[in-house]
Amino acid sequence: MEDEVNVTFITFEGHVNMQTYRHVYFVVMFTLYILIVCSNVTIVCLIVIHKDLHKPMYVFIAALLINSVLYSSAVHPKLLIDFLSERQLTTFTPCVLQASSYYTLATSEFLLLSAMAYDRYVSVCRPLHYQTLMSRSTVTLFLVCAWLVPACELSGSVVMYMNVKMCHFTLKGVFCNTLIYTLQCVSSVALSVYGVVILVNLVLFPTLFILFTYTRILLISYRSSTTVRTKAAQTCLPHLLVLINLTCFIMFDVIVVRMGADLPKVVSLTLTLYMTVYHPLLNPFIYGLKMKEISKHLRHLFSQLTLM
Repeated sequence: MEDEVNVTFITFEGHVNMQTYRHVYFVVMFTLYILIVCSNVTIVCLIVIHKDLHKPMYVFIAALLINSVLYSSAVHPKLLIDFLSERQLTTFTPCVLQASSYYTLATSEFLLLSAMAYDRYVSVCRPLHYQTLMSRSTVTLFLVCAWLVPACELSGSVVMYMNVKMCHFTLKGVFCNTLIYTLQCVSSVALSVYGVVILVNLVLFPTLFILFTYTRILLISYRSSTTVRTKAAQTCLPHLLVLINLTCFIMFDVIVVRMGADLPKVVSLTLTLYMTVYHPLLNPFIYGLKMKEISKHLRHLFSQLTLM
């Protein structure tokens, strides 16, 4: 019977002092999750409601913020349940699906930022062709690809994991991520190679494309008028801040999570929770404060709420 339980369930061992602080963890994470959802959804609603924001750049921002909510929802609900549970368990199939969803949404953000970079490149460098190059069908294609391509590539890893024999059933983390690689009886070379391919296709190439387009934008803006330089800075800076933040997050996940067993449990838990909260919470504040048009509507909304 014990063997059957071990085969069926995976235990999360990354939690710290659950018996003492479980309710504190729950209240803090639940509050942050609600804040993530509300802040992202508020800006998405503003973009939907106001017709002056019905432009490709703001459509991509709305998609990015929706992606942040989905990303958080792939982690936090299960985490909240675990905080209130006597034992923090999952089974293998849901664990693989959670990890797949988590990384699908994380890598989708790189493709959405690539679409934003292309939009800004066309706007600044080829303004006369903007309406033609950034038509509604083009924007729709970019959005579909941003979510469909990572989903298809990550589904390949799901299939491969389902065919790998597992001998270990304890995860050092608090949710399913790259640590599921440590559950294998023997490290799979195919899975390792496929993981590198995904990292190159969905992270490295989009990042290089974004850096290339923004370098071109900065060079052209530098030779242009002050008005063009100001416009380029106002629209590109938020995207670059999000890219830097997202790149740091991926570096943390690839490097630190893999060496998580060598970190003190308190440090590992703190960094993991920070990683799952900081990025989706930062996005709406960056776009809400740095994007002039969104900020204007946001201030108007708050002024109406204070008068009620």
